[in-house]
Amino acid sequence: MSDKSAVWVMAEQFEGKLKAVSFELLAWGRKLSLKLDVPLVSILIGDGVSGADLEQLIKYGADEVYSVQDRELAFFICEPYAAALEKLIKEYKPAILLAAATSSGRTLMPYTAIKVHAGLTADCTELDIEEGTGNLLQTRPAIGGNIMATIKTANHRPQLATVRPKSSRPLAPDNNRKGKIKHIPYNDVKSDKCVEVKGYRREEMGAVQLEEADIIVAGGKGLKKGEYFSMIHKLAGALGAAVGASRDAVDRAWISYPHQIGLSGKTVSPKVYIAAGISGAIQHLAGIKTCGTIISINNDPDANLHKLADIAVVGDAFQVIPALLKRLEARSGELNDV
Repeated sequence: MSDKSAVWVMAEQFEGKLKAVSFELLAWGRKLSLKLDVPLVSILIGDGVSGADLEQLIKYGADEVYSVQDRELAFFICEPYAAALEKLIKEYKPAILLAAATSSGRTLMPYTAIKVHAGLTADCTELDIEEGTGNLLQTRPAIGGNIMATIKTANHRPQLATVRPKSSRPLAPDNNRKGKIKHIPYNDVKSDKCVEVKGYRREEMGAVQLEEADIIVAGGKGLKKGEYFSMIHKLAGALGAAVGASRDAVDRAWISYPHQIGLSGKTVSPKVYIAAGISGAIQHLAGIKTCGTIISINNDPDANLHKLADIAVVGDAFQVIPALLKRLEARSGELNDV
């Protein structure tokens, strides 16, 4: 099995546990590797990931796993991660390298692309292989999300792309799949480390990560005051949802930046997206294009988000959300009585 033209996908970990997006990327990678008839390799850079978890990457579609683990790689820092990845690329020369369009993927891949003199397409929603050339066809929203552009990198290898989380479902795990796991030492990697981690503090607002959430409740400047954002938290709590926000709400310091959705924030793809008081600037719409069901609550019948929404509620969020909370509480009570 030659890996000179393999398809690579980046696995992500946090505190030694694989993130769900690692398995989503394997689904994309398997599709491409089958078309090219080449191996699929999962790249894991981090620390504390067990052998059993590495085996999970094989069960979900990888032919091989390259594992680079070290205490220095426990938390994501761009320079050492990129140095480890650059060394692997130069040694094994993959044809394609995919990463998730998460905060770490969006940081690591552009830096790596410069280091290895390769092209990069960010925030893809569709990937395919061009017949006859083997070029990676990378489709992503362009011009503020108004069109879908397909891009290819014809003259440089590897072809790098980041893919939106939730844009593909993981393959069903096959417990009979066999593959190789290569443990690659990090101690001889040289990096221009510019950052030192002094400590780590968890984000206080909301335990559910936006990129991994099935339901998101988001608020915008239509809520008028930061104190009224509590409605969003209550509704999210009742639905088991993550809390999101428009850029306007973040700029007004009603909520912190990790909750921002849009081109300058996070791209999300939940099954259900509920937006209250968000008019729908182009930048925000580009961040929610791949959501399942979009529900817009706004008293402006001409709000841009109403046009994109599957369900447009023309009404006052200060009346609609409390009424919705009452219905949810009543339903919860009925279920408890059963």
